[in-house]
Amino acid sequence: MRRGHFFSPAGLLLGSLFFALSLTPSLIPRSDIVQGGISGVSLAAGYAVGVLLSWLWFFLGLPLPGRRVRRWLLLISGGVCMFVALAFLFRASHWQNTVRALMGLEAVSGERPFTVSLVALAFFLAILLIAKLFRRTYIFLTQKLERLIPRRVSILLGLVAAFALFWGIINDLLLSAALRTVDSIYQQLDAGMEPELAAPQDPMKAGSAQSLLRWRDMGHQGRRYLALGPTAADIAAVAGEGKEPIRVYVGLNAADTLAERAQLALQELKRVGAFERSLLLLITPTGTGWVDPGAINSVEFLHRGDIASVAAQYSYLPSPIALMTENAYGRESAQALFRAVYGHWRQMPADARPRLYLFGLSLGALNSDRSFDFYDIIDDPFDGALWAGPPFRSDTWRMVTAHRDPGSPAWLPVFRDGAVVRFGNHFGGYDQGGLPWGAFRLAYLQHGSDPIVFFDPRALYRRPDWMEQPRAPDVSPDLHWYPIVTMFQLAADMHAGAAPMGFGHSYAPADYVRAWLALTEPDGWGEVDLRRLRDRLAKFNAK
Repeated sequence: MRRGHFFSPAGLLLGSLFFALSLTPSLIPRSDIVQGGISGVSLAAGYAVGVLLSWLWFFLGLPLPGRRVRRWLLLISGGVCMFVALAFLFRASHWQNTVRALMGLEAVSGERPFTVSLVALAFFLAILLIAKLFRRTYIFLTQKLERLIPRRVSILLGLVAAFALFWGIINDLLLSAALRTVDSIYQQLDAGMEPELAAPQDPMKAGSAQSLLRWRDMGHQGRRYLALGPTAADIAAVAGEGKEPIRVYVGLNAADTLAERAQLALQELKRVGAFERSLLLLITPTGTGWVDPGAINSVEFLHRGDIASVAAQYSYLPSPIALMTENAYGRESAQALFRAVYGHWRQMPADARPRLYLFGLSLGALNSDRSFDFYDIIDDPFDGALWAGPPFRSDTWRMVTAHRDPGSPAWLPVFRDGAVVRFGNHFGGYDQGGLPWGAFRLAYLQHGSDPIVFFDPRALYRRPDWMEQPRAPDVSPDLHWYPIVTMFQLAADMHAGAAPMGFGHSYAPADYVRAWLALTEPDGWGEVDLRRLRDRLAKFNAK
């Protein structure tokens, strides 16, 4: 087959432009392999747009220049696109270093253009071959149907049948097999018993012999959550005094239904005296059941151990996979636990019950947000919530950000003068707002460089608001919006990006200290005490 019949000149021209633009920086530093994947997908997307525009030109019957003129136009434009692609390719290291410098990372000496180009070419050819196979399948089905039904109907049905066939192969065979494999791997990891994490001997601890919750049913993340927290002695060494914090965790295997697990959590909280503490924290974990130690350790230190917390596992899969496969289940689990705990809490005398707060990170923030209805709590609201790294799909976050006060940036909004909702990160934020922060408080912790928060499918065709000036200090000034390409970059940042602690989707203990201080206002913490606390939390976070 001749090359001219296999490749579209217009597609290659536009594809090379998309390839060049994909090398510009996004939110998170990229490895060569990730960069090659983004560039290959961008090349394929540009190629597809070029093919579509060529088809549209011919379909509309627009005039074409002569063959000789077309040849010269292709040579000139092809040379220009090749020069731009090479120039951008060798500029990529500088762009990556602008992002790395903002995050305190060492500069990379080179982006290894050969590796990026090779990976990009492999991605492009794989996508192109799939597209060619789809086209051949569509033509074959259409020709078979033409013998039985009118041509236009056969074209439509052939296209639908080809889509159905490919979707069935990808979803029912490839994707399902991959999900089963991943599910099996993470199920084994969750069930594995760590010999260094023994069941607690204290009868007043969850997972002990006297507990309503069995240690072997906690799951991997649950056992770590219960075993690796600070003790009363740890807290006293930093804060001068301290109690043993109360932690309760309900694993997936604790009971068969969501309602039963929620009731187990409530009964265990009562058994260990959780409602006698001054603060009760209702945690929605991430997809794997993980509770960020920086988040829970920091609030336990700040309140000198006079705190109880409870979490219920709803999955053992990573959050992106749990979001695809168990989205409704995660929400329903959070709702069941909230109804059980809040229902008991609101029946207690207001002057004899603990302050009640919600917490969630990432997918946990999304499900925590959806665990209650404002109309159900309006007559007796709980005290507040801290949601860290909320995914872009979070309902309350989207509403508040879209309706922020004029002049406040999308990455650190001010909403209705900060009377109820406030945003913060390591560049400040919680003290913004013209009104006092009321008794019911919602706090968001989000980095300007967090792609989980700031991914937007509409970046396909419009510039996101968070790119406007003033821009977040941890976002590269060389980051610009390009149609289609920017969306692919942000999607890759979500799933394959890696940022150091304190940037991107990695929230440092110091971030949580700042958030919990503003939200819950614990007494007796001066700057010297806080520096000592941050140093201690850094050691705990390394466990």
